Amino acid sequence: MQQKISIVFPVYNEAENLPELYRQVIAACETMPQYAYELVFVENGSVDASLQILKDYAAADARVRYLSLSRNFGHQGGIFAGLSFATGDAVITMDADLQHPPSLIPKMIRLWEQDHDVVFTTKRNPNLSMARGLQVRMFYWLISKVSGLSLSFGQSDFRLMDRQVIDVLLHMPEYEKFMRGLVSWVGFKQVGLEYDVHERFAGESKFSYRSLVSFALDGILSFSVLPLRFLGGLGLFMAGLSVLYALYALIVWVRHNLGLASGTLPPGWASILVSVTLLGGIQLIAIGILGEYLGRVYNQTKSRPIFIVRESSFTEIER
Repeated sequence: MQQKISIVFPVYNEAENLPELYRQVIAACETMPQYAYELVFVENGSVDASLQILKDYAAADARVRYLSLSRNFGHQGGIFAGLSFATGDAVITMDADLQHPPSLIPKMIRLWEQDHDVVFTTKRNPNLSMARGLQVRMFYWLISKVSGLSLSFGQSDFRLMDRQVIDVLLHMPEYEKFMRGLVSWVGFKQVGLEYDVHERFAGESKFSYRSLVSFALDGILSFSVLPLRFLGGLGLFMAGLSVLYALYALIVWVRHNLGLASGTLPPGWASILVSVTLLGGIQLIAIGILGEYLGRVYNQTKSRPIFIVRESSFTEIER
């Protein structure tokens, strides 16, 4: 039986890019005709003509499938929606802005043929500003250190995964999923592939600085309790300093009352002010970090779906 490759694209206001994306992806697929292909486009709450374009492609090409979500569920939500409906023996996820080169698809499939369960990609030239590049490097370094995961700089959600890996990921009950961490965490046989980042074919990036911060928090808080342990260690350290300062104050008071030291005791307002503000700041930071963890637990207990499909080209049996 002919094996099938599914290619999943989260789409958010990419009407200008879709025709060229479709052309390049089909051209890449036709270089390996021994496989059947399925193109799963996840329209993620777009307000442009993306959905209509996808409907036209689905009507003209049986290989094209689309999902239209009820609203924007974020990049990760769009990816998981596509993974949930993809039927291929292997699934490739990639963005719809053509920064992930479709020409790399045959290389990814050949590595899969060599018994690699995951083919992840890393950016050879991320095309980031110096400040943004430094922030991203710090994020990958930090999450690798605090979580024990092996995440190299430049990894993206452009990857191929075997059906076995997909099934494992889909059965994980986590609400706020961090794909790059989960794919690394599940293990299996993985191999990396470098590529040059292309310029966006059209339009502007939808990934804002706020999205980057939220993405970093999801990655760190989903795979490590080190921030909580750090706060515990910081609390012990501050308690130790407080004890030492109390001993110092006691010694000064005894020496002064025994006449071993001249002069008057310092009023202490400066040290009290610094201590109060420092401890207050640490407590507020601790409450904020605890709140992030508790918020994730709260979201998990509500058991809300990661995505909601408004309409699709999949039949009820395929769903």
